[in-house]
Amino acid sequence: MVLSEAEALARLEELRRQRDALERQIADLLLYLDLGRRLGGPSVPVPAAADAAPQMDAPAPPPAPTPVAAPVAATVAAPPAQPPARPERPPAPAFPDPAEDPAEEAGLSETVLARRYGRAVIEAALAALEEAGRPLHASEILARIAEQGFSLPGQDPVAALNTRLWKRSGPGGPLKRLGEAVYAPADAEEG
Repeated sequence: MVLSEAEALARLEELRRQRDALERQIADLLLYLDLGRRLGGPSVPVPAAADAAPQMDAPAPPPAPTPVAAPVAATVAAPPAQPPARPERPPAPAFPDPAEDPAEEAGLSETVLARRYGRAVIEAALAALEEAGRPLHASEILARIAEQGFSLPGQDPVAALNTRLWKRSGPGGPLKRLGEAVYAPADAEEG
């Protein structure tokens, strides 16, 4: 079978999209496992094959994640003084420092690490919005997540955060944009 140049380029682009999707799924699962470990859930060994290059011939469906919240709730000694008004969102995981666990981070590409950090920034922003209970401007969100140790590159970190939030505020995203750099969780009631 001989492919034309256009067919070869189209196939190459399709394979790149598949690879990106797999990298996102791997990063999500690694982040999920890391969050589970931080919250004290059951320890699950990460197989070395998770860092290996995925095969493109037969993509397997991603494994269904196991809920971590139930074991965490069972280990809490004293119930909270007041039941929360909203469902609690787990704290945003801090971006792991490669110096802390070089064995785990060594097999990950810079792209995967950057995506992991980007997801953690969005989770921290969502947590800040939930905590505030009202829409926030990107500068307010940045101030709140900076207290947790997050930082954004560039000369204007507010603009960098606004861009990330704007990209995640589309249909089906976790955020909604209410005005110029003003965001609220997508599931928040409009009023």
